[in-house]
Amino acid sequence: MEPCSRKLLIVEDDPGLRNQLCWCFDGYEALTAEDRETALSLLRLHTPPIVLLDLGLPPDPANASEGLKALEQIKALQPDTKVIVVTGNDERENALRAVAMGAYDFYQKPVDADVLRLLVDRAYNLYALERENRELLAQQATMPLRGVIAASPVMLRICRSVEKIAPTSANVLLLGESGTGKELLARALHELSLRDRDTFVAINCAAIPDALLESELFGHEKGAFTGAVKQMRGKIEYANGGTLMLDEVGDMPLALQAKLLRFLQERVIERVGGRETIPVDVRVICATHRDLPALIGDGTFRQDLYYRISEVTLQIPPLRDRESDVPLIARMLLSRYSRQSGRLRLNFSPDALKALKVYPWPGNVRELENRLKRAVIMCESDQVTARDLELESASEVLVTPLNLRQARERAERQAIQEALNYADGNISQAAELLGVTRPTLYALISKYGLKA
Repeated sequence: MEPCSRKLLIVEDDPGLRNQLCWCFDGYEALTAEDRETALSLLRLHTPPIVLLDLGLPPDPANASEGLKALEQIKALQPDTKVIVVTGNDERENALRAVAMGAYDFYQKPVDADVLRLLVDRAYNLYALERENRELLAQQATMPLRGVIAASPVMLRICRSVEKIAPTSANVLLLGESGTGKELLARALHELSLRDRDTFVAINCAAIPDALLESELFGHEKGAFTGAVKQMRGKIEYANGGTLMLDEVGDMPLALQAKLLRFLQERVIERVGGRETIPVDVRVICATHRDLPALIGDGTFRQDLYYRISEVTLQIPPLRDRESDVPLIARMLLSRYSRQSGRLRLNFSPDALKALKVYPWPGNVRELENRLKRAVIMCESDQVTARDLELESASEVLVTPLNLRQARERAERQAIQEALNYADGNISQAAELLGVTRPTLYALISKYGLKA
């Protein structure tokens, strides 16, 4: 979990006291403002977790009206920010009113640096704790299965299917383009099954030469072939009691398919060069990006094996068909890679978010991972841009609507989604960007089936 920024916004019209307060907070990045408008500008730019707010601000420093208005706008823009109001000795009523409006606490002048520092430290620690809790809850919401980040309806349906299939003993076939996360779903099937305490073994049938694949799967006896200097167990035996994933099963040689079919039917194996039958209890999950029915028609894949491995089939959509998943996966990956590189303040620029959305992602999640790793290394500021991702800056695409109502709804949905992405899910900030109230935005999110 990346630490939150130790920024402190001091809103005080007295320049002497403002400078004095800056010296009180070693370890914080102090930002200063002398009036409400400047304070709100700095709030939008830096999103500080803590604000010290003097209620007596110009143009009416003798009263608390301007300070209370500033408090109301700060809480509307950044509801999670902790605001500590600073008042005079005779303004206890205004201080209590500020707390009722959402201020974290109040402090009465004259300033005692140690006491005020204690208040700020407590507010910061609470903010950090609440932020960590929000991030954990958000991670749970976007990760319906461990390691799988999804918000699109089609992927959520697949995740629900995985949860239903996992406790059964059915053989599962995962279909999808390379890089769509087939192994992640296979691991989820294993971890949610009754076999989760035993081994998960994955083997890529396309990555091993045909002459060695049989030995890798079934093992061999000593002397079975040149170089077989000792007995070796195969992947199927290693997975005994657990789960075996056969990735790219469509590339398996035809002769080996017959031996795999016998294992799936009899649940026994024979090592290469051996005569002993060995019983094995293993669940088999197969995956491929190839069109197996077409391979059956070409005579390069056995039809009986296809029916044996596809008791349950899940078709995983490519990333280009999961538009709402792209920013979620991108943010999660950016957070991971920025922590690894020690650049904890990295975020996406608006043009990067648009470019991520419109790019077709032929390499799916694997390509997204590679582009983000490179961007974290190459970007020269705290914002990852479309240029850093080596993507063209997205421009508006004119789509001819069927009718005016559909055009309005399409534009409205796109604007809401972009505002939510830009505000990183902060409803108040998104509503402010769109110029609507929070209740209105909640109603629109519900109408279009979006997720904050």
